Amino acid sequence: MIRHIVAWKLKSEDPLERSAQAQKLSSDLNALKGVVPSIIDIAVGPDVVGGGNWDVALVADFADQAALDAYQTHPDHQAVVGYVRSVVADRVAVDYEV
Repeated sequence: MIRHIVAWKLKSEDPLERSAQAQKLSSDLNALKGVVPSIIDIAVGPDVVGGGNWDVALVADFADQAALDAYQTHPDHQAVVGYVRSVVADRVAVDYEV
């Protein structure tokens, strides 16, 4: 199984806008469970501690690399990616075998 972990820093300096964007990003990605067949499990949420932390994190599990690739290219995921790219300043990710 492949565990896919991503964290994002948002562009906005405005705390209210940043919070709204983090919530939308989280809910849009969480909504892919049951829509994108290759997702075994997904959890996405905004940071609740603050400080120097990243703004939003995703942890998702896939059966294998092909399933992760299918998620990445799925049209519903790609629709969310458009929004993500419009609000994100930086992204970090790691994929490892579980």
